[in-house]
Amino acid sequence: MIDFEPKSGPFAHTSNSSNRIMYTVVLTLLPAALMGVYQFGIASLQTLVVCCVVAIIAEYICLKLLGRATSACLDGSALLTGLLLAMSLPATVPMWLAALGSVFAIVVGKQIYGGLGQNLFNPAMLARVMLLICFPVEMTTWAVPTPIDFSGNQVTVPSAWLHFDGVTAATSLSGLQYEPVSLAAQFFGSIGGSLGETSALLILLGGLVLLYRRIIHWAIPVSFIAGLCLPAALASLIAPDSFSSPLTQLLSGGAMLGAFYIATDLVTSPTSVRGQLIYGGLCGLLIWLIRSFGNYPEGVAFAVLMVNAASPLIDHYLRPTIFGSKSVVEKS
Repeated sequence: MIDFEPKSGPFAHTSNSSNRIMYTVVLTLLPAALMGVYQFGIASLQTLVVCCVVAIIAEYICLKLLGRATSACLDGSALLTGLLLAMSLPATVPMWLAALGSVFAIVVGKQIYGGLGQNLFNPAMLARVMLLICFPVEMTTWAVPTPIDFSGNQVTVPSAWLHFDGVTAATSLSGLQYEPVSLAAQFFGSIGGSLGETSALLILLGGLVLLYRRIIHWAIPVSFIAGLCLPAALASLIAPDSFSSPLTQLLSGGAMLGAFYIATDLVTSPTSVRGQLIYGGLCGLLIWLIRSFGNYPEGVAFAVLMVNAASPLIDHYLRPTIFGSKSVVEKS
């Protein structure tokens, strides 16, 4: 029997599925992650593995308890959450802390809202903020990058590229107040910090692949970078001794990771292009404000979470026009 019941539409067909999108994003992040392993050694590989494996296990347990298909734990979303969390952590963070963050990201950041596609906040950034507030010492202990030579020796990084603080190294952001950090070091990742700070170049290349594959839209990365760099350029022109340059802001910390991988999360970002432009610009502006005037040298996670909360409101007022209608909002 033919069903003639009208359906909503029109429908846009694509070869992309949620699984394919998740695994494509993971693959584009792997070069930067492997660069982090090269820079910081086996300890950073353990952080990556623990975050990813525990995230998948936590997803499996949640799905089992909720009576849902447990095969969904392998759809790539839990793996991506664990990978993004690992990229935002210090390279040599204690393994128990990495595991705790992954469980929190999946249970509180994702499954408590109903699972994939229902979460209001980016799970990885929610977990990072929780860890930073609860364990500030462990979360701000940055290992000195000592790249592994394949002969088994450690390569010494030029001291001009680093700011040392005891036996650990500060990130490039916290080091700015002590001495200039080479832009080349920030671009290629020869600095202390998280795995997501290992190479702005590799993160940029991965982001360009996502743009080329149309997995993310240009509006968020472009407005994100503009929102961060424009106030930084103005402030550095007015008071160059007090504010860092736009390039330093962009290449430091997790800004590049935030622009291409975190703020562009399909679930927590607006759907319209206008909404995405406002969303990305707010992210960038808040990061600059937190870095310049806040108590934390980095602000990507805090900024993204705050704008995540505003995303439904942005969507409400700037949602796309329904096909065939004259007005976005129906008049009562």
